[in-house]
Amino acid sequence: MPKFMKSLNIISRCQSSFRNAKLGSELCSAHHSLVLAICREPGRSQDDLAKDICIDKSGVARALASLEAKGFVERKPDPNNKRKLLVFPTEKLLEIIPSVRSVTAEWNRIVSEGISEEEFAVFQSVLFRIEKNARKIVDNQEVTPEK
Repeated sequence: MPKFMKSLNIISRCQSSFRNAKLGSELCSAHHSLVLAICREPGRSQDDLAKDICIDKSGVARALASLEAKGFVERKPDPNNKRKLLVFPTEKLLEIIPSVRSVTAEWNRIVSEGISEEEFAVFQSVLFRIEKNARKIVDNQEVTPEK
């Protein structure tokens, strides 16, 4: 079996560098997938966002605190469950989200140059199956702290 994880990690780090260079310092690349998820479906809970983008709940809470301090998101209690916080984009985030999407589209176009549609379809199909397997592993995993 080929060792593909190293390549995926390198691609991810290169994408982060690209986004940081294009978007500047106000919105760091670590928040990229989070802000896209928030704008795609405003009013989701922090827990739903964590599960969607596969980041632990405390990591999402820290990222949201940073985004909230910068004026990009608002967190409001869920009217049906006061212990849940729902996350909404602010006008400030909605103003820059087209740029975020544009940078994403530019990256995808550049890195897929020279790859035929058929090759890309096969690659994407295999990658989605690997993602599905990875999510299954994490969903079925009971995390217990080591002593």
